[in-house]
Amino acid sequence: MEADEKLGLISMIEKKEYMSRRQELMSMMHKNSIAVISSAPEKVRSRDTNYPYKQNVNLTYLAGFPEPESVLVLIPDREDGQVILFCRDKDPLRETWDGYREGPASAIKKYGFDDAFPISDIDDILPNLIEGKDRLYYAVGKDADFDKRIMDWVNHVKSQRGNGALPPGEFVDLDHFMNEMRLIKTKSELEIMKKAAKVSVDAHKRAMKFCKPGIYEYQLQAEIEHEFQMSGANGPAYTSIVGGGANGCILHYIENKDMLKNGDLVLIDAGCEYEDYASDITRTFPVNGKFSDEQAAIYDIVLKALKEAIDVTQAGTPYNKTNETTIRVITEGLVELGLLKGDINDLIKAEAHREFYMHGAGHWLGLDVHDVGDYKIDGEWRIYEPGMVVTIEPGIYISPKNKKVDIKWRGIGVRIEDDIVITKTGNINLTSKVPKERNEIEKMMAK
Repeated sequence: MEADEKLGLISMIEKKEYMSRRQELMSMMHKNSIAVISSAPEKVRSRDTNYPYKQNVNLTYLAGFPEPESVLVLIPDREDGQVILFCRDKDPLRETWDGYREGPASAIKKYGFDDAFPISDIDDILPNLIEGKDRLYYAVGKDADFDKRIMDWVNHVKSQRGNGALPPGEFVDLDHFMNEMRLIKTKSELEIMKKAAKVSVDAHKRAMKFCKPGIYEYQLQAEIEHEFQMSGANGPAYTSIVGGGANGCILHYIENKDMLKNGDLVLIDAGCEYEDYASDITRTFPVNGKFSDEQAAIYDIVLKALKEAIDVTQAGTPYNKTNETTIRVITEGLVELGLLKGDINDLIKAEAHREFYMHGAGHWLGLDVHDVGDYKIDGEWRIYEPGMVVTIEPGIYISPKNKKVDIKWRGIGVRIEDDIVITKTGNINLTSKVPKERNEIEKMMAK
């Protein structure tokens, strides 16, 4: 671990690991090639104010460099330096207004770059680095403005053909390589994700203890996000979902504005981002601390689906096995309650569950909450490997407008979600300490 002198924090990823990642990427690149990774653009919120800055996660993964207006360049086997950064120069006036800037000289020492230049010099320097390369590795389509700059630099090289200059003959999608690297987490990444999970676990427990009829969804959101900030997290990894009653049946409900009513459930889907890594937890519990019979019946099906899906999620198992397990358990449960009718296998084949369970069982988790990585390779479902992190989040949502079911079921929405690390011998549930057994939830809320 390395101390950050400016902030007094501890970075769990050391400089040598970032350097190793860059070397791994360059080892996969073609000879006589160049890779260009730009920072994320700043986003205007309103007039002269911006949203809090979020770095391009590929640049974060390769360098840990947090500033906007920066570009990382990788040139395998270049004698004058393989790793080059362009970044903002030191500027005492702008730093007074906007905050600390690393500057090129400090960036070389702190982040292990071979060289660094002011971003203002990139138009003069980068075309010369591109010239003569056979391939240019770049993630096209993420930033239209930077896409244009890349093409401007390439076209500038083309314009010099009369002087013997040669532009790259091929563009290669950098994301193909980056996504595979990011899918398997290192030990240090998993340590950060464990911390992110712990902070989010504590936040969900806090929400359960605070909840009671008459408070508002946004007040539960405030309790959760207060815990995030007080624990040193960057903030929410995504917009927190706090849906009481029928709002819990809206998959991406984020208004969080309604009063929580006695007799309703509340569904909370919230996770923090800690040192750039996301956590993602969902819990559903009764506003008054006591499940009704109908709520309990639906909840128990979802909980069983989660448990059985976690059991099958391990190295050597295809990714779709997790989803198939949740579908079977939920279909069987809905048939038992009379909400679906027919043969289990026929109902599964017909996807009858989608009326009540309309999403997949989960997704990859990492630097993005919906992290990168292919779910299929050459048309076949990917096999789980040690170091992968996946969410498992079955749910049942019975619309208040669904007149095909008895009124007693309508408006019940339940989702339960945990974050799972695949290991050599099985898996680890990072978020297991948030209560999800009904008796545990009721006991915690009774306090």
